Amino acid sequence: MRDHDLVIRNGTVVDGTGAPPKIADLAINGETITQVGDVSGKGVREIDAEGKIVAPGWVDIHTHYDGQATWDPYLTPSSWHGVTTVVMGNCGVGFAPAKTDKHDWLIGLMEGVEDIPGAALAEGITWEWESFPEYLTALEKMPRAIDVGAQVPHGAVRAYVMEERGAKNEAAKKDDIEAMAEIVREGIEAGALGFSTSRTMLHLSKDGEPVPGTFANHDELIGLGRALAKAGHGVFEMASDLTPEQDEFTWMKALSKETGLPVSYALLQSPVSPHSWRELLKRTEEAVREGANIKAQVAVRPAGLILGWQSTAHPFGIHPTYMEIADLPFQERLKRLKDPKIRAKILAEEPDYSLARSTSGNGESSELSTQAGLLHILTKGFGMMFRLRTKEGALDYEPKKEDSIGALAKAKGVNPYQILYDAFMENDGTGYIYLPLLNYAEMNLDHLYEMVRHPNTVLSLSDGGAHCGVICDASYPTFLLTHWVRDRSRGARLSLEEAVRLQTSETADFYGLRDRGRLAAGMKADVNVIDLEALRIAAPEMVYDLPAGGRRLIQKAEGYCWTVKSGAVIYENGKATGALPGRLIRGPQAAPVMKAAAE
Repeated sequence: MRDHDLVIRNGTVVDGTGAPPKIADLAINGETITQVGDVSGKGVREIDAEGKIVAPGWVDIHTHYDGQATWDPYLTPSSWHGVTTVVMGNCGVGFAPAKTDKHDWLIGLMEGVEDIPGAALAEGITWEWESFPEYLTALEKMPRAIDVGAQVPHGAVRAYVMEERGAKNEAAKKDDIEAMAEIVREGIEAGALGFSTSRTMLHLSKDGEPVPGTFANHDELIGLGRALAKAGHGVFEMASDLTPEQDEFTWMKALSKETGLPVSYALLQSPVSPHSWRELLKRTEEAVREGANIKAQVAVRPAGLILGWQSTAHPFGIHPTYMEIADLPFQERLKRLKDPKIRAKILAEEPDYSLARSTSGNGESSELSTQAGLLHILTKGFGMMFRLRTKEGALDYEPKKEDSIGALAKAKGVNPYQILYDAFMENDGTGYIYLPLLNYAEMNLDHLYEMVRHPNTVLSLSDGGAHCGVICDASYPTFLLTHWVRDRSRGARLSLEEAVRLQTSETADFYGLRDRGRLAAGMKADVNVIDLEALRIAAPEMVYDLPAGGRRLIQKAEGYCWTVKSGAVIYENGKATGALPGRLIRGPQAAPVMKAAAE
């Protein structure tokens, strides 16, 4: 008879606490880690992890799998990158509560804000709910590989209670706020991990309307925050332009101090105001000193657009000749683009901003085209565009200024559009250009080093499952280990133990998930066994594997030898095993009573 279900032996254990790595064994019984140290007993299965990193499963707290979670048990691409727990329902968008006549509207909202194909959502979602608790019940029925946690989205709540007034961002009345607060309280008590809202003009519905709640006044925000306190837990999550800063911090600070609950906002470096993030962190520090619990959500690499012929948006999208073929199926469009005459016509044209519409360069919806500033960067920002090259075996997400399309065009004495066109035509029309739109104003990532190590920030913003046609940042966890720990040659690097802590115990604790994120006896057996030297992020690839043939950009990974979820191996050398131990998370999870680990 065997002593353990699974033993991982001789690995370099990085336990998620920030403690230095150590060579140790790990024993698992059922869904729980039972021993860390020198394990003498035998396992039903044994894994030799010599020379490998053994770390907790990654906890990704900013995803948009709200629809995909109803049909995809693996929640890819995130699970390909060692993620074993995701939190979704961010940025105020989601699919519950939902009246029957609002299904299409909610899909349009998600499609516009998060660039998830509406046809895929319409075909993939089977609406088995109206209320938020019923949505959780529907999620709970489905077997899945990893754990999911959900948040109550402001947009859906506002539309449910206020209907057209809510959708059009009219001011909420006292009874509106009370009705919305009751729905939020009910959702939190049923197991939601938090409440989310959006207050940024980047987030527009398919029809170009700001997300419901964008202009909500302080009474509404405080009233909904108090609903979390009444239920006893929850994070108040927000995407915001933070304008004016003082007003936004006033209500955030007041809400957190009154309720004792965390409030979080997205923090990104803007090319328009490259140093404003420092002022925002100073305001956060002041609020924390005054007793508030406020954290900024930060990323590990630029919020970068992947531009190509198949992308949601690209620099040729409003060139008149291109627009004539924009809605053709890709292969037919590519055939035309290969025609030297069409190529010459497109390159001879300038973007016609009068033709800008609420559709992108390939006929699909995009919030980008309705924003004049972003549209200009998208069509003329050659100094911020780069070929996404492999450097020393890894994709280079920290390119140098002299490698920009603008710099290359100047050096060669050619039109920048010519370089872009030729780049897009590589690999039979599947070439890509990288546009680091946010977090790259100074052409390096030094500021991100400061952001991620700040005590009042939390690692976030991967947007797993979203922005399918232009962003694929669900690979953030792998990037953190490759670029920041192993590969970075420009500026400071993170230690392995610090990087692991940032995306395990830190993210788990922020949402009250204290049963995971650490390798210790009694903790949930979520584990990654990683060959750090072999760890790689694949180049972006457009696939059409969503329901209704919907497209999405993906990045796969190499180097994850085994991913274990709740004691079951769910991936082995990048291949799914078919095990589906994942569950819906209902509310905060208490830390287990730790047993002494054998040393």
